[in-house]
Amino acid sequence: MEKINKSEEEWKKELSDEQYYILREKGTEKPWSGALLKNKEKGIYQCAACGNDLYSSQTKYDSGSGWPSFYDPISADAVDFEKDTSFGMVRTEVKCGKCGSHLGHIFPDGPEPSGQRYCMNSGALNFKKQD
Repeated sequence: MEKINKSEEEWKKELSDEQYYILREKGTEKPWSGALLKNKEKGIYQCAACGNDLYSSQTKYDSGSGWPSFYDPISADAVDFEKDTSFGMVRTEVKCGKCGSHLGHIFPDGPEPSGQRYCMNSGALNFKKQD
């Protein structure tokens, strides 16, 4: 996958303040506040920064966590992972595989078949409806 490299100034001009905070400053939206949390339509969830396809609605489920959750990305190279030791915790950050933007975190308490919970910020995602 071809990577996107932009300066933070370029990202700041393209993204809303909330999107910039989440995607580029590794922020987190408040639980239960995201526009895509209860979305049940069929389609593809994309990176709000670059449009990279990340998750299919077929892998979305209600984790009860307050954030949109998925059990698998749309492809192996759709996302990247990085160790996150912020706030005195050790977690695995999920980043867009194309532009490196922060999406959320992954936890080992999801449903089968993967057993993973990709806990994403709605503000990091766009939704493309499919018929």
